[in-house]
Amino acid sequence: MANADNRLNAAQAAPVVGSWRTPALIVGFGCLIGLMSFGPRSALGFFLTPMSMENHWGREVFAFALALQNLLWGIAQPLAGIIADRYGSARVLCAGALMYAAGLALMAHSNTAPVLDASAGVLIGFGLSGCSFMVVLAAFGKLVPPQWRSRAFGFGTAAGSFGQFLYSPVAVALMDNFGWQTTLTIFAVSMLAIVPLSSALVTPPAQTVTEAAPQSLRHAIGEAFAHRSYVLLVLGFFTCGFQLAFITVHMPSYLIDRGLSAEVGGWTLATIGLFNIVGAVTSGWLGDRMPKRFVLSIIYFVRAVAILAFISFPVTTLSCIMFGAVMGLMWLSTVPPTNGIIAVLFGTRWLATLAGFAFFSHQVGGFLGVWLGGIVYDRTGSYNLVWYLAILFGLLSAIINVPIVEKPVARAAPVAA
Repeated sequence: MANADNRLNAAQAAPVVGSWRTPALIVGFGCLIGLMSFGPRSALGFFLTPMSMENHWGREVFAFALALQNLLWGIAQPLAGIIADRYGSARVLCAGALMYAAGLALMAHSNTAPVLDASAGVLIGFGLSGCSFMVVLAAFGKLVPPQWRSRAFGFGTAAGSFGQFLYSPVAVALMDNFGWQTTLTIFAVSMLAIVPLSSALVTPPAQTVTEAAPQSLRHAIGEAFAHRSYVLLVLGFFTCGFQLAFITVHMPSYLIDRGLSAEVGGWTLATIGLFNIVGAVTSGWLGDRMPKRFVLSIIYFVRAVAILAFISFPVTTLSCIMFGAVMGLMWLSTVPPTNGIIAVLFGTRWLATLAGFAFFSHQVGGFLGVWLGGIVYDRTGSYNLVWYLAILFGLLSAIINVPIVEKPVARAAPVAA
């Protein structure tokens, strides 16, 4: 059985790569895609105040559109993963980029709640499922050698963080000089660059992959959800989405309510993105040297402590930057060990699919974090309840990741004809 597992992993780790697509080039192009897809999405919170004021909306309207985006991103991610696993990653990346660009362009002309829901919610949500770093990381798992894998996951995640660092102050500067509509249009045009970059991440269709023990999609999903460690991993990932989405969307307005400028919000989110470059790479590096479940548990615990400290003291520019630095180290650092555990448990054959289902849990958390933030603020005039929920969920996730068992599932060896 062990020999069969070794043969399967070897088959999965042998990518069909042309001579020009070296591992470094694959990781480099994938990182650019991650940067470009995550950047505009992470800066959308800066559009809450100007769009709400111009259209005379409560914060719940904008919050619901972005909550819908998170939910649809999560719902569509497993489907995008299935298509990428069956037909290759490049097609999914191109389709996602085009939908994302259309959503940003339509969002620039949204003057009613339904149009905002269709653009910022539906189009961008589905677009993200196709061209976000989740598809990129799954392609890394198939294309790069096993010894590169954990670090490639870290670099791919860090690229998304650099996108947040880059796009947050850029969004503020563009909005100050050209207005929010032109800024969204510029972001839409920039998404088209993903199409040529995706050529480096072409993965072989399912029927061309040779495996020691072929496994159907249905069996892979059933096997995963019957596995206790995978279920715990998925439940913990809910917290990640809840915390990140709430902070990304509502932090700029929260700081304005506290008497700080929009620029402080921009630099706080930029600090998060900058420090998560270090955090994500370090997380990938640690995943090769210690149990990945412990890395996850530490991340969730530190997040909970950081949030508690942030809301317990007066909010100043310095405290915002310090909070951004600490949260940045933990921000997307959950992604490399999460994908790494899935690859260890089940191999890389259906990695995009199984990581997609885990990400659905993440996005359900994101939907609730963004939507509850708008509802609670409109009802109470404060975000305090949601901050405390973020702390509670962080502590619970720190606990439930500890019992995860990191070893490949036992499968019967193939029987000779």
